[in-house]
Amino acid sequence: MTIINLPNADRSITPYTLTGTPIPFVRHKATDFNRIAYAAAHVVADPLANNDPWLTPAIDWDTTLQFRHRLWDLGLGVAEAMDTAQRGMGLSWSDAQELIRRSQLEARTRDDSLIAYGAGTDHLTPGPDVSIDDIIAAYEEQVGFVEAQGGRVILMASRALAAAAKSPDDYARVYGRILSQVKQPVIMHWLGEMFDPALQGYWGNIDHDAAMDVCLDVIAANAKNVDGIKISLLSAEKEIAMRRRLPASVKMYTGDDFNYAELIAGDEQGYSHALLGIFDAIAPAASAALAALGKGNNNEFFDLLAPTVPLSRHIFAAPTRFYKTGVVFLAYLNGLQDHFTMIGGQQSTRSLQHLAELFRLADQARVLADPDLAAKRMSAVLAVHGVGA
Repeated sequence: MTIINLPNADRSITPYTLTGTPIPFVRHKATDFNRIAYAAAHVVADPLANNDPWLTPAIDWDTTLQFRHRLWDLGLGVAEAMDTAQRGMGLSWSDAQELIRRSQLEARTRDDSLIAYGAGTDHLTPGPDVSIDDIIAAYEEQVGFVEAQGGRVILMASRALAAAAKSPDDYARVYGRILSQVKQPVIMHWLGEMFDPALQGYWGNIDHDAAMDVCLDVIAANAKNVDGIKISLLSAEKEIAMRRRLPASVKMYTGDDFNYAELIAGDEQGYSHALLGIFDAIAPAASAALAALGKGNNNEFFDLLAPTVPLSRHIFAAPTRFYKTGVVFLAYLNGLQDHFTMIGGQQSTRSLQHLAELFRLADQARVLADPDLAAKRMSAVLAVHGVGA
């Protein structure tokens, strides 16, 4: 029995007894699943680098790439260089290029490496002088780079486009141009403003329902070059509504880290595949649940995955863009990296109270792989914050 003293909301500190039986790491293949499932993977910082963390990222490449192999070993795909990797929030385009190059080389070493790469416009600083043609050129540069590496594209939302677009027609023009040129069907990504405030009003509308109409028109006009769309609006109702309106050939990839279990399970009219940041943090549970669903064991699917939802809702609580801190913290607790350090110093974006509650919920979700190790590492973080064991 493992016991640890944790702070409470009233500032008291009381013993917490871990009760969760860890879900074991069991290798699976993607063919064991009846859903396509990507985990948006984080990058591991190098804490020993002699750099200015807020200005110059330092990445531990070996540990970062080992983590991708772990996801593949579980049958999950890797969504690379996405917002979970702190893309545009600590990870620059030049850093992302190196990450994409290295990950693609690793993917080529095995025959079960499902992987796709984020391409956007984050090397283009939004501003009044940025034109729609500038945005098209920026997209072309990044898409071209990913395709030159032999990779599949995840077409990310553009802060520059959100700032420059005067109407939905500008979105149709940009996406129509890019989608007409891609070498293979892409996954589009509609990232909501709760993840990135600079993307508010995407598709030319503040109202999500009106924005959805624009997005669906873009997809319909370019369906042969769209594999699917990931939407991250944290609304099951909106995702289901959009899912039911997609062309038959276009997949829905849930990016809803609040409601993913029910959306993946689906209903009588369809289901969502997955492209989720939370799958980085709960990979063994996600893999086991998807394998159960693939066997038709819906009850086991929910038994495994439903307890992770409260944890995910906590990790992705507002300000949602700071969710990466929780993802990296769990990787540290689970021994997947030796430190709780993030590029850009973003380990500081969540409070000790937040991390303590994350620890409790991770235990209850059975995603602490080694409870003793997790408690030891949690105690170290507590001590840094002045809380004795």
